[in-house]
Amino acid sequence: MVSKSQLLTDDKNKNGHTAIETAAGLNRRQFLRRVGLSAGAGLLITQNMTQSLASDVIEKNNSTQLAKDDLPTSLLAERSSSQTLPTQTSCITPTIETRLFASSNVGGSDDRNQLALERMACAGFNVNNPTITNRQYLRFAGTDSQRASDLQNIATGAIAAPKLLLGVRGGYGAMRILPMVDWTTLGRIMKEHGTILAGFSDVTAIQCALLAKSDMSSLAAPMLYSEFGKTKPDQVSCRQFVDALTNPNLAITIQDASLTSSQLPSVLAKNEPKAITGTIWGGNLSVVSALAGSEYLPKIDGGIIFLEDVGEQAYRIERMLYDLYLAGVFKNQQAIVFGALSGTGEDSYDKRYDVATVIRQLHELTGLPIYSGMRFGHIGQKHSFPLGAKCQISFNTAGGYQLVFTNYPTIKADAIQVEGLWQTA
Repeated sequence: MVSKSQLLTDDKNKNGHTAIETAAGLNRRQFLRRVGLSAGAGLLITQNMTQSLASDVIEKNNSTQLAKDDLPTSLLAERSSSQTLPTQTSCITPTIETRLFASSNVGGSDDRNQLALERMACAGFNVNNPTITNRQYLRFAGTDSQRASDLQNIATGAIAAPKLLLGVRGGYGAMRILPMVDWTTLGRIMKEHGTILAGFSDVTAIQCALLAKSDMSSLAAPMLYSEFGKTKPDQVSCRQFVDALTNPNLAITIQDASLTSSQLPSVLAKNEPKAITGTIWGGNLSVVSALAGSEYLPKIDGGIIFLEDVGEQAYRIERMLYDLYLAGVFKNQQAIVFGALSGTGEDSYDKRYDVATVIRQLHELTGLPIYSGMRFGHIGQKHSFPLGAKCQISFNTAGGYQLVFTNYPTIKADAIQVEGLWQTA
C-alpha cells in the first residue's frame, strides 16, 4: 500500500485548465486560446496532425513495438475508411470533472497526447491532470508509485474524486500496481461520487480489482491516447463511448459472430437459449487469465463473463481459457460472451485448428451458452459498455442477441458534444 507521503502531489485539483469562462459556440482555435491549451501545452493543430500521422505510419510498419491497444489498421476488423471529418467544430465549455490515470505503457507521442487533450476539452471534459501524459519510467507511464498514485490519491482523499477517470492507454504495467492501491476505499468513494472509470486492454486489471474488492462497476471503452489521439478518431467508437457514458439503459444488438469467428453461430447452446440476467464482468482475456487465483479476480455468482483479445494464436487463446477453466472461474457463471478475437493468424501445424474449434471445445467443457461477436475489443467501431453492471441477454428470432445494461453511473448528455472528440483544425 502506498502511504500518503509517498503519493504524487503535483497533480492539483485546480490548475490552468479549470478556470474556464468559455461561451458555447466558439470555434476550436478561439476556444483553445481561451482555455489556455494553445499556450505552451498546445502546438498548432496542423503540426499535431502531421506528426500524429507520421507516428501512425511508423506504428503500422513496426507492429512488434505496439501495445495491444494500438495495433496496425490491418489487424482491425471492419475499420471505417470513409469517414468524412469536418474542418472545424464549435467547442463547448468543459464542465465534466475528468482525471487521467496512466496505469500501463507510456504514450509514444507527446503530440498525439496533446491532440487528444484538446479534443477532450472541446467535447466538454475538463481534464485536471494533463501533465501525467509526460511521465515515463522505462516502458511505463511513470514509476509504479506514480502510476498507483493516480488512483490511490483519490482513495486517501488527497485528490477529489472526479466524474470521469479515463485511462491514457493500455499495453502492460497495470498488474504491477495492484497491491499499491486501496481498492475497497477507492470503490466506495467512486460510488459516493458517481465516478466512472473507463478503459480496456491492460486496464482490465484495474477494472477487475475494483469489482473484486469493492463491487464497483467501470466502463469498457476507448482511451485517451489509443483513440482520441488518432489522426482520424473512429466516429462510431466516439459516439458509442458517449452513448455508454450518458444512457442509463444501454442496449447493444449483435446479429452475427464474425468478430469472434465467422465459423461460429452467434449463440452456441445445448438447448434453446433463454433470457438470462446477471453481472457482466471480465475484459481482455490475457489479463483476466493472468489474474486467475489472485484476490483481484472477481468472484461473481451467476455472472456473465466477457472476453476479448488480439494478436493471439488459437492455441494461446485455448491455453488461457483452460487457465480459467482449471481455476474454476467458469463455475457458477450463466454464460460466456466473446468480443473480437482479432489477428489470430493460422495454426502452423493444422489450419483447421482455429478460434471456432477452441470455442466449441470450451462449450463442451463448461456446458455454458456462448455468445459471440460482441462488438468490442481491439477493433474499430466498438460499442462501449459497463462492466460490473447488471446485464440481460436475450435471443432474437433473427439469430442474433441483445444485451441490455442497467445499474451503473452516467453523465448528463447535454454536458458532452461528441463531435469534439474527432474535431480537426
